[in-house]
Amino acid sequence: MASLSDALVQELLTGRYIASFATHGKDGAIHMVAVWFYFDGASLYVATSAKSRKTRNLGANSKVTLMVDSRDPAASRGVTIAGTAELLTGDASHKWNAKIHRKYLSEAAMADARVGPVFTAWDDVTIQITPTSTIAWDLREADRQVFGSALESNPSYLLPPER
Repeated sequence: MASLSDALVQELLTGRYIASFATHGKDGAIHMVAVWFYFDGASLYVATSAKSRKTRNLGANSKVTLMVDSRDPAASRGVTIAGTAELLTGDASHKWNAKIHRKYLSEAAMADARVGPVFTAWDDVTIQITPTSTIAWDLREADRQVFGSALESNPSYLLPPER
């Protein structure tokens, strides 16, 4: 188990990464989507629409999982946070969604009438995640401990992901 205060966890949760966010549908199926998020040191926040599948799923089950990974073959590392979710609306939602949008969109994008206002209109609620468990991994450590730094010494061993 890792801690929210671990350096690797902090790096990933405060960085500008895309997270994978999972909720449970009424039928028990897992629904997973890519999301933007914000971490305040204790909780995580995801901007979304009140009409989204993830928001509707929270009505049946408040347990969620959020995974952030570097998507970098040479420095693969990540963190998975399991927790409970609460839906924020109104002023609280506007505050958090603005922070999320500023994390991922430039000032120019926010000021562009074709972009900023569209995200603001789409994202009318916020999912607040209270972590209950944290798991982190770092392939660079595994490379040093298990592979004798073979991956670091031979960058061509790990093939790049598709873009």
